[in-house]
Amino acid sequence: MPTPSAEITLTTSRALGLVAIPSGEEYLQAKQTLEEAGFSRLPNGAFTAPLADTSAARHTASALVHSAHEHGATIITSARPYLGDIGTEIAARLPGTWSAELEIYGHPLVQEDLWPRLWEAGDIYRALEDHRIPFASVLKNHAGIELLLIERPGHRSGYLLGALTDREQEDPHDDPTTPRSIVLPADPGLAAHAIAHRFLPAYRRALHNQDLNIVLRALERIREEHQTLKAIKDSGRYRDGVPLSNSRLIAGMERDFADRAWLSFRDVLEHAPILLTRCRPAATRWPDDAVALARLREALANSQAAWNEWNDLRHDLYSIPRTLPAHEWSQVRGQLGLAVLPAIETWLADSEAFERQARAAVPGGPAALSAPSPRLLTTRPAPLPSPRAAAAVTERRTWPVWPGTALS
Repeated sequence: MPTPSAEITLTTSRALGLVAIPSGEEYLQAKQTLEEAGFSRLPNGAFTAPLADTSAARHTASALVHSAHEHGATIITSARPYLGDIGTEIAARLPGTWSAELEIYGHPLVQEDLWPRLWEAGDIYRALEDHRIPFASVLKNHAGIELLLIERPGHRSGYLLGALTDREQEDPHDDPTTPRSIVLPADPGLAAHAIAHRFLPAYRRALHNQDLNIVLRALERIREEHQTLKAIKDSGRYRDGVPLSNSRLIAGMERDFADRAWLSFRDVLEHAPILLTRCRPAATRWPDDAVALARLREALANSQAAWNEWNDLRHDLYSIPRTLPAHEWSQVRGQLGLAVLPAIETWLADSEAFERQARAAVPGGPAALSAPSPRLLTTRPAPLPSPRAAAAVTERRTWPVWPGTALS
C-alpha cells in the first residue's frame, strides 16, 4: 500500500517571492513543515517567503529542507511562475471586468469537488481523471461566467482552460452542447487573446444551445401530456380504453396536468427570455416569424406574476420544508399551472417558429447582434438548496410519473 504523501510545490512570484503550496493525503504535515520553516500563510492557503534578502532566503531554504525531512514532506520545485499571478494577468487582459482567484485542493479528495462544477469533456476532464491537480485559478466576470485554469500536466509550459457551471447537467460526454477546453500558451497576453477570440465565443454558443435544448425538452414534455389529456377528454376513455366512470374525473386530470405542466414550464420561463432577446426574424429567411415571437414575448410577460409568486413561495417555504406536505406543493403548482395555461398553449402553438429563430440567433451566427441584449422579460431565480425528499405520492392510474417532479 503506497505511503500517504505530503508534498510542497515551490514556485516564484514577482510580488510575493517564494510561494509554497501544500498538498497530498498528509497535507497537514506539509502545512506544518512550512509553518516551522518560517513561511507566512496567505488567505487562499498558499504560503510565502520573501526573496529580496539573499541571506534570509538562504536561511529559509535551509530551514525548509530540514523541516521537510523531519515531517517526511517531499519538495517539488516548479519552473513555472505562480499560477495565481498568471490567472490575474490573464484576467486583466480579457474584455470586460474579470477577476482571478487561486483555489487549492490540498487533499486529493477535495479535487473531487470539481466534478459537479465542470462543464467540459476534453483535456481538463482527462487531466482530472489521470492526474493530481493540487491547485487551479478560477476566472470570473460580472456576467457569472466561471473558467477553470490549470497547469497543463505532462508539459513544461502552457495551460488548460475549461468552463465551470452551477447548473444541473447531464454527463458532459453525452451532451453535445458541452464546450471543449483549450490549450493556452504560457504568455498571458497570448492566452487572453485565445480565450477572448476562441473559447468565449464557443462558450456562449454552447450556453445558447443548452438553454434552447432545455426549453425544447420542456415543451415536448408538456405537449405529450397535453395531447394525452385532449385525447381522453375527446374520447371519454382512459388511455387503456376503459371508459371514464365520472365526468368529474376530467377536472382532476386537468389539475394534475396543470401541476406537471408548471414543473416543465418553469424551464421555459427561466431560459427562454434570453433566447428571445437574441432573435431577429428580419435577418433570417423567416421574417414573418416576428408575429409569433411577439405572441411568445407577450405570453412570458403575462406569466411574470406567476413566476414571481413561485419564487417568493420557494424562498418563504424552504425554511420549513419538513412541515410542508407534498400535496400542498402540488396544489400550489396546479394553481400556477392553471394561471399560465394560456401562455403554455401559446408556446406549444408557436414552438416551431421559436426553435428556428433561436437556432438562427446562436451567438456568432448571421442573425446574432453585437449590441448588448435588452432587459429580460423574466428574471432567473436565485439557486436554493435542495429540500429533503417529499413524501412519496401514490401513482395515479391515468398519468405516468414525470422525471424531475421534485420542487427544486
